[in-house]
Amino acid sequence: MIPEKSPREERAIILDYLEHGYPFDNSPMKSAIAQALGTTHLTLLELIPKKEVFLQPYEEVYIGEGKRDKIHHIKGRIPMEKLTATSVSELKHAIEEVVKQQPERFLKFFNEARPLTMRMHQLELLPGLGKKHMWEVIQARKVKPFESFEDLKERVKLLPDPRTIIIKRVLLELEGKDKHKLFVS
Repeated sequence: MIPEKSPREERAIILDYLEHGYPFDNSPMKSAIAQALGTTHLTLLELIPKKEVFLQPYEEVYIGEGKRDKIHHIKGRIPMEKLTATSVSELKHAIEEVVKQQPERFLKFFNEARPLTMRMHQLELLPGLGKKHMWEVIQARKVKPFESFEDLKERVKLLPDPRTIIIKRVLLELEGKDKHKLFVS
């Protein structure tokens, strides 16, 4: 069996920058570290910046293959429980930014979500979306695919804000509170 390659991120949003590394790290070769959210697969990452680089929260950096201007290397994925307090407080805002920058990606989910089992639909995994809303979304998208979040809210009455429920779902996935992954890989 061939091992699956973990998905690669091209860009990341900085959540926290620790110029002198982690305070609890007692190694003599401490280096600056940044905690970030990947913008494609929504993975939490530890990044090692290049020397003399100072990163700001919400700064978007290139971390893909090839020449990187601010990041020396990617140390690896980081679990939610290892995030600093600053990273945790900035995470929701970073996810909001990704949703704002890529609305078509998340609208595609509403337009193409499928049943998981005979009794469970992908749409029902979104916080605040029950069977009633699920059926309304399915009926409305049969008429015409949703073109924007505003279109979705207009055509599906009393639907909670789609951006907010996507953000809540991404946070649940990052916390590992559900085995199903809709947005985080």
